[in-house]
Amino acid sequence: MTEPIDKKLILRESLALQRTTLANQTTLLAFLRTAMYFAVAGLSTRNVLQIENSFLIELAFYSISFVILVLGILNFFKHKKMISENRKHVGDYKLQYYE
Repeated sequence: MTEPIDKKLILRESLALQRTTLANQTTLLAFLRTAMYFAVAGLSTRNVLQIENSFLIELAFYSISFVILVLGILNFFKHKKMISENRKHVGDYKLQYYE
């Protein structure tokens, strides 16, 4: 005999997945914001700093911005895949509950 599935468990798992999805989206936006800050720093470097190698500093800021952007996008899709795998687990609970 199987144990009855608790309806509260399904709801709690579903809400936890929604919170995790929102946290993943928020993290992506934080990565994008940080990448834009570095890009703006690169744009303003030449005007603010009156030194010989300002182009190298500007290039460093652009490179850092690009790396942060790529890391943020990769992180987002990696966690999105993990979340979707856990969503299937909650789906199994639903199947057992509705049978």
